[in-house]
Amino acid sequence: MAPAAPRLAALLEGVLGAALPVRIQAWDGSVAGPSGPGPTVLVHNRRVLRRLLWNPGELGLARAFVAGDLGFEGDIADGLSRFWKLGRSSPVSLDRRQKLSALRTAAALGAIGPRPRPPASEARLSGGLHTRRRDRQAIAHHYDLSNEFYEFLLDPRMAYSCGYWTQEASADYGLVDAQRDKLDLICRKLDLEPGMRLLDVGCGWASLLIHAAQHYGVDAVGVTLSAEQRALGLRRVRELGLEDRVEIRLQDYREIPDEPFDAISSIEMGEHVGQDNYPVYAGQLQKLLVPHGRLLLQQMSRGASGENTAPGGGAFMESYVAPDMYMRPLGDTLNLLEAAGLEVVDVHSLREHYVWTVRPWLDTLQDNKSEAISLIGEEQYRVWLLYLAGAALAFEENRMGVHQMLLVRPSEDGRSGLPRSRAATLGADPALDRLRPDVPAEDTVDPARESVPAVGD
Repeated sequence: MAPAAPRLAALLEGVLGAALPVRIQAWDGSVAGPSGPGPTVLVHNRRVLRRLLWNPGELGLARAFVAGDLGFEGDIADGLSRFWKLGRSSPVSLDRRQKLSALRTAAALGAIGPRPRPPASEARLSGGLHTRRRDRQAIAHHYDLSNEFYEFLLDPRMAYSCGYWTQEASADYGLVDAQRDKLDLICRKLDLEPGMRLLDVGCGWASLLIHAAQHYGVDAVGVTLSAEQRALGLRRVRELGLEDRVEIRLQDYREIPDEPFDAISSIEMGEHVGQDNYPVYAGQLQKLLVPHGRLLLQQMSRGASGENTAPGGGAFMESYVAPDMYMRPLGDTLNLLEAAGLEVVDVHSLREHYVWTVRPWLDTLQDNKSEAISLIGEEQYRVWLLYLAGAALAFEENRMGVHQMLLVRPSEDGRSGLPRSRAATLGADPALDRLRPDVPAEDTVDPARESVPAVGD
């Protein structure tokens, strides 16, 4: 039988209408594609073709990679970037002749057969879209994966969102510092003061709750749908002696019964409420905020036009990482927030900061592969490898954005209660004024982890 790699290369080049951007190494050891430095796609078995015949496009490729039928040798982000750029210049659309050619090649290579079973890590949700039950399933799919894994991947404060990089990464400034600066920036924009009540909707592992209680003297309430997040967050609160200042609830944002709060934050949670439910989410935040109270949303977005037209981020993200996620253009989100009775005060883009945040996570994952696999297994390791490499690329190439949106609830007479000065409204930037005077240069972290070098340093 003729070598498999050249036949696969000819098929792909016919589909793409251009030369292959990466090498291919097939299951029989044959190689095709460009020589020299660069990533190599490893086609481990014929099942890759069978998956693509049954599910052409991103879903078939994602299933093949997650299942281990398809792999990468070299920089996976580089490989994804090459394919993405080629796809933009030569959009894939198979005509009848190309489909018949693909079938003939698959048959000649012995790849024809029944539909392969999807990988076990693929999300399987039930119930109506964005019902309380289904939302709990969607959150549990991603966030209940393993507290030990998230402790391995994230900084000591357990901040799982875009950092705020006030300096270039160096031996003296890394991910730990960028996440601290992000938490402090949020507190400053919210104008937190001792005695205030803060609500954090989608509080994660309590990084913001702890920072605000420790350094701004607030009484903080956090809500999450992840039982694992709440368990670890409560443990951290107890270890720091903050039980009288921080409360963490396993609660849906639609079920919060409290009197209004002085300030509200919701950090990268608004993407998970859905398109139809976003007015409910915005209205609930407005209702839970006192007049003149501030709301800080940090939320991902997609462009209003161009290549990124998938609200959920594409078939891979929707099937393996964040099922039911919905990202809309920034302007659409601002319109929904204004319709809920909130006034937009400031919009701050952090898109490139997310590139600098995701890369250390990806480095940690790749540099400690054996430890990661021991925590989550090989299949989930491949999910996270593809997820983080793709995310870094999406933010770098401006296909996704992330913004901090500062809003206020005006009083009935229309007054915002904001100071006249923009600087006073937004608070001092950590780049100019490191931290509040009462915050030590090195924030309180778990002593057991303090000796570990900062990720990204």
